[in-house]
Amino acid sequence: MKDVVREIVSIVADVAGLDEEEVTLDARLVDDLDIDSVKAIEIAVAVEKRFGVRVKDEDLPNLTTVGDIINLTETLVRELEDEKVGV
Repeated sequence: MKDVVREIVSIVADVAGLDEEEVTLDARLVDDLDIDSVKAIEIAVAVEKRFGVRVKDEDLPNLTTVGDIINLTETLVRELEDEKVGV
């Protein structure tokens, strides 16, 4: 799922107004990247549009690092693929 990592880093960098090189997997959204709640929603909407998944509102507070967003997105993509296959 390297594409997920690359896409999430790109989305976060775009929303935060940073270069992709500045966005690391362990970067904390609030403390390191200055992502506020509005920007967090922008990231969630961008993830939903890019991957065709649904990020639940209750998941947002649990996303504290870029890695958290990647893990959630990979899980949601897998679940979506399983639904399509009928697993």
